[in-house]
Amino acid sequence: MPSAFVTALESNGLKVLSGDSTPNHFPGDAQTLIRSAAVPNTDPQMLAAEAAGIPVMSYKHGLGALTANDALAVAGTHGKTSTTWMLFEALGGLDQARSEVGLPMQGAGALVGGLHQGLNCNVVVPKEGAPIAVEACEYDRTFLELSPRGGIVTNLEPDHLDYYGSMQALEDAFARFVDRIHPEGLLVLSSGAPEFLRDAAPCEVWSRGREYDVELHGEDRGHFLIRVVGPGWASGVVRLQVPGEFNVDNAGAAVALAVGLNARGDSPLDPQMVAEHAARGVARYQGTKRRFEHWGEVKGVKVVHDYAHHPTEVRVTLEAARRVFPGLPLHVFFQPHQASRTQRFLADFIESLRGADRVVVADVYGARHSIDGRVAGAEDLVAGLRRAGLDAEAGGGLKTSLEASVQGLLDIQGPVALLVLGAGDIDSTHDDLTNQLALRRDS
Repeated sequence: MPSAFVTALESNGLKVLSGDSTPNHFPGDAQTLIRSAAVPNTDPQMLAAEAAGIPVMSYKHGLGALTANDALAVAGTHGKTSTTWMLFEALGGLDQARSEVGLPMQGAGALVGGLHQGLNCNVVVPKEGAPIAVEACEYDRTFLELSPRGGIVTNLEPDHLDYYGSMQALEDAFARFVDRIHPEGLLVLSSGAPEFLRDAAPCEVWSRGREYDVELHGEDRGHFLIRVVGPGWASGVVRLQVPGEFNVDNAGAAVALAVGLNARGDSPLDPQMVAEHAARGVARYQGTKRRFEHWGEVKGVKVVHDYAHHPTEVRVTLEAARRVFPGLPLHVFFQPHQASRTQRFLADFIESLRGADRVVVADVYGARHSIDGRVAGAEDLVAGLRRAGLDAEAGGGLKTSLEASVQGLLDIQGPVALLVLGAGDIDSTHDDLTNQLALRRDS
């Protein structure tokens, strides 16, 4: 069955082929071939393009070429997707400010790794010369192909160490990333970003708690009311539509970059006016699919899916769920991502998941098998959780497939909140899980 992405591409007139790659799949009238990091150099279509003299470009090189000098790049271990979309919304607010004073709208774009809930897309094409908010991924050093006019670093923690080899190498890559920001641009460091990046940047740097800050003005079931304050400006108080205290950080960084970049050059817009509109824009952000995405309520079970696949992401998602669903038992259906990541962060995952009342673990989603070294599986994680005193099981007993794992969730009794967590294909359980919950006998 074709995925939603394939269906959307076909509806826009694009031909999509599936199955094993063959030389005949490569279109004869192609001018350039862009491949993902998952496609090896020996792929038949790759070889066909090279034989025909067609330029072959990796995704990361294509990203750099497409965004040129208009990119506003968001990097970090966590929060990139949400913050990039928030930045896009903040730039939309800036356009509203321009419209109010009779200036033409810029028409900013976005290129993000997750689907915007409201727009149902992950790409917005910018108008010529307009900025484009870009999610800048550190894997494969993709973000080092960008030459951004401005940037945000949300945080920096150990991740993708199967690729980098050491934390030092990862930190060096982030330092090189911020060094690529234009000297007349702006780097915004959120509260989780290390200060050594300030010294690596060739441009002005704003850090939360120094040049800008985010004030908390209340909370409504995990949704925070905030006010962003910077040098010579302050937004009004706005309520975020997306839950979680981590989104306070993300929203503040997005507003700060939009306002700070506007102050450069000869902009006729008052920073205070820009701050008001940028914050309102961020407050309109409805969320990203697979980020605290509500799947609905089925017979008293409130189901939420989140892409969380790093221990910190798991922890903060559980914390957000406790705020959004106060008093409800919290059950977690978790699909670990990569056997090497599961092994490396085994103790951290156990600690993060201790915030749940019950955990069902599916088998590891094995993306990038070829570079996995040390390995751990669902049974290892379940054993550690049980030693920590948690009610945990491998879904379906020793059969930890997604289908079998869903069966392990069906003895839920009474009103509960159920988090479906993971970055693999666990989202494909949506229909099966909700249907099976609906078919349960009432206890």
